[in-house]
Amino acid sequence: MAVPITHLLYLASGLFVLGLVGVLLRRSPGRQLLALVLLLSATGLVVATFARAWAQTGGQVFAILLIILTAVYAIVGAALLRGRA
Repeated sequence: MAVPITHLLYLASGLFVLGLVGVLLRRSPGRQLLALVLLLSATGLVVATFARAWAQTGGQVFAILLIILTAVYAIVGAALLRGRA
């Protein structure tokens, strides 16, 4: 049973809005970086969704690279937050 595309796009838009609010309202660079991770995750979800819908392997490879980049940002953001505590 596959998840409908609209549900994935709703989830991605919610993540994007949450990340955008976090980037605009947070002052700490670590928290802004973690909010940026939400923005990148939403973008990766949209790319992966449309790549699956159109059966394009190039889009799936791009989504995997974007997920790896997001993971690196999350690690750096967590390290910044841990250093401030």
